[in-house]
Amino acid sequence: MKVRWLLALATLLLVGCADPQLGELDRRLTDIRNDPGMPRPLEMPEVPDYAAVPYQASDRRSPFRPQLPEPDAAPRGSSDLAPDPERAREPLETYDLEALRLVGILTMGGQTNALVRAPGGEVHRLRTGNHLGRNHGRVVGITDSSVQLVELVPTGGGGWMERTARLALEERR
Repeated sequence: MKVRWLLALATLLLVGCADPQLGELDRRLTDIRNDPGMPRPLEMPEVPDYAAVPYQASDRRSPFRPQLPEPDAAPRGSSDLAPDPERAREPLETYDLEALRLVGILTMGGQTNALVRAPGGEVHRLRTGNHLGRNHGRVVGITDSSVQLVELVPTGGGGWMERTARLALEERR
């Protein structure tokens, strides 16, 4: 008897879950499957006309380079620091410091060397005292992760000053 009541209750619950619009939904889905129709064409936005603007500041100082003092300002620096014009230039002195990449540090026989990649892909080995960069940069120290440099920078009016710079190993991700 209990089994009959449970079956009757289960049947009643299942009948109550039926959706009266389920047949309509099945009919609409069948219609769409049989005739999907043409897809609506995509409307592309209008592309505005390109108007080239001439660059007027090509003869001015780059905003990414340090500004030299005004000509009427008192000259800073010393003419004693001027680079030696007779010194033979090293291969890495033809590149900006930003274009060079420190790719490794090598220690052999107690001598620490830095491995620096030039923009062309060639790797150069540097020691303390070697030169690189266009600002007469001289290597003054090599650590486990960087190369310290001293650059000679013109200050205008014939003066020169020393500026420290650094090349660091890039972190690999």
